[in-house]
Amino acid sequence: MGLALTRFRVQEHHRERPDNRLEKRNLRQDLVRIWPDLPYASWRDTAETLQLWTQIVGKVRLRLTPWLNHGWQVPFYVTARGLGTSPIPVGNESVEIEFDFISHHLVVRTSRGENASLPLEPQTVADFYRRTMNVLEGLGVSVAIDQMPNEVPNPIRFSQDRSHAGYDAAAAYRFWRALVQVDRVFKLFRTGFLGKASPVHFFWGSFDLAVTRFSGRAAPRHPGGVPGLPDAVTREAYSHEVSSAGFWPGSAAFPQAAFYSYAYPEPAGFRQRSITPEARFDTALGEFILPYDRVRAAADPDALLLDFLSTTYAAAAEAGGWDRAALECPIEVPAQVRQV
Repeated sequence: MGLALTRFRVQEHHRERPDNRLEKRNLRQDLVRIWPDLPYASWRDTAETLQLWTQIVGKVRLRLTPWLNHGWQVPFYVTARGLGTSPIPVGNESVEIEFDFISHHLVVRTSRGENASLPLEPQTVADFYRRTMNVLEGLGVSVAIDQMPNEVPNPIRFSQDRSHAGYDAAAAYRFWRALVQVDRVFKLFRTGFLGKASPVHFFWGSFDLAVTRFSGRAAPRHPGGVPGLPDAVTREAYSHEVSSAGFWPGSAAFPQAAFYSYAYPEPAGFRQRSITPEARFDTALGEFILPYDRVRAAADPDALLLDFLSTTYAAAAEAGGWDRAALECPIEVPAQVRQV
């Protein structure tokens, strides 16, 4: 259902009259600027440092927030200025922490009306950890976190890590601008599903933005073994069948920004299903992959990304025998009640 609407939009975008070619060329140039260039090699130091900084803040939220199914109490959310925690309970009050990639500050606000911040600038993980804890302590938030990073190779305790210290403000801003676009399209895709679906959220461990749909059925017990992640966390996260899609900016092991989509458990025939032609199944990763550069260079980036999300979900749902008629609905539009 959602896929049909996506294809309709693609067709509409490609109906072109001779007298508006210049207008469409200008529109395409605007879209390329809206979807910024993200060559991983050029900002790897910043990406690696920023991932560790976000883990420090994320572990504060993890420590203070009651567990929610699938670990949904720990992610960040894309905000109008960066990445934020949303309110974290602290006694009878709350605290909110935001990475502001416009002013380049870590901003801390409390429900008592207090505000404090520290600059996002080149500094070691150890210094960022100490300064963040000092800011929180100054606001009356006393919290001890597990200092070992998760889901990164060769982890170093936050208070001892002086090897990661890069921060290119322009690169961090471009990364956030990409997240703004991805978050927007992911949220649109999410409206085409009636079943259980996750919010669009940013996981600081794996450093990716993700959205997940559920079939409604329990999944086989996950075997665990995810590097840098406790088995109990992995098994709780994958307690039910899912089709999950996301975006990551790249890593040393996979040095390019990309969109991904996978199913757990992976049903027979999933990877052989027909999906958007610009994507492929990566056998090493066990996921469908759509390079970010393909999206940002497309005539209609939104349509290409929606088609990837829709076709890979359909691959999981069809191969897995999901009750699609009961779970799906058309992609919705603002200010109109869903028709029932």
